[in-house]
Amino acid sequence: MLQKDIKILGIETSCDETAAAVVVNGREVLSNVIYSQIDIHTLYGGVVPEIASRKHIEKITPVIRKALEDASLTWDDLDAIAVTYGPGLVGPLLVGVGTAKAISYARRIPLVGVNHIEGHICANYIENKELEPPFMCLVASGGHSHIVKTVDYGKYEILGRTHDDAAGEAFDKIARAIGLGYPGGPKVDKLAREGNPDAIRFPRAVIEDAPYDFSFSGLKSSVLNYLNNAEMKGEEVNKADVAASFQKAVIEVLTERSIKAAIDNDCKRLALAGGVASNSSLREYMKKRTAEEGIEFFNPSPIYCTDNGVMIASAGYYEFIKGVRDGNTLNAVPNLKIGER
Repeated sequence: MLQKDIKILGIETSCDETAAAVVVNGREVLSNVIYSQIDIHTLYGGVVPEIASRKHIEKITPVIRKALEDASLTWDDLDAIAVTYGPGLVGPLLVGVGTAKAISYARRIPLVGVNHIEGHICANYIENKELEPPFMCLVASGGHSHIVKTVDYGKYEILGRTHDDAAGEAFDKIARAIGLGYPGGPKVDKLAREGNPDAIRFPRAVIEDAPYDFSFSGLKSSVLNYLNNAEMKGEEVNKADVAASFQKAVIEVLTERSIKAAIDNDCKRLALAGGVASNSSLREYMKKRTAEEGIEFFNPSPIYCTDNGVMIASAGYYEFIKGVRDGNTLNAVPNLKIGER
């Protein structure tokens, strides 16, 4: 039994957010500082890894200092440092890992490497104090689409995954195709509010012998074909209808397969995680469908859906109390899988 509160500094640099936060006992947020590079990468239509790495180097020290200041703590108050070491872009990951290792060595603070995807799942613990494993979780982001059974803290079983594009990646590609630009997810979500989701019937791919898996490449191609055919015929395209119809197809697939996984595995709780989890229509539809099926639904606030240090500190806490410690050999692992160490 732990006799004291455990204060953990979480550092996240897997893509284009430089983030740091201090969390107590995995659930109480003392600070949450995020420097976003969206405005920079919007100029290029997507994340440029080299630019992202350079910005992380520039911003990581002031972001960490601000997280400590906001929490009214010093280095001596910290019990551990948790840092994302994968998956993600190798350059950005190395900035975070290198910084965390340096601080750990210089200040003699224990270091815990955290899986980025597992961090997204743990974001659900912050505002849902009653949530404990086991539960089903849909992790949907720019690089990942998984249905994960959270068996216990730090113990996960992947039931479903994408065979091609992740959900967020599909949003970005369709956003570019209809002229919305980057980042695609929020812009499609906003435009879809003005459209008719039943205007165009786009396909929902079914994977044979894999009822919980996803495939969005056919949906993406169908949307692109629709746009190209309209252009060749000189027909005007209602972009709001395209956005709404495309979004409905993605949301229905994500939701229905997650619910099926929960029902088939006798899970009465379903959580949502990842950047796509901030999509307002997905949250609304999943809340409606889980209520209809008698499943308890959990989702983080949008600020905890996108990349942040809070989720890394939370995940790090549960690893820390299990006795996990990493040292100077910790390295970035861009293709790290859930459950791997």
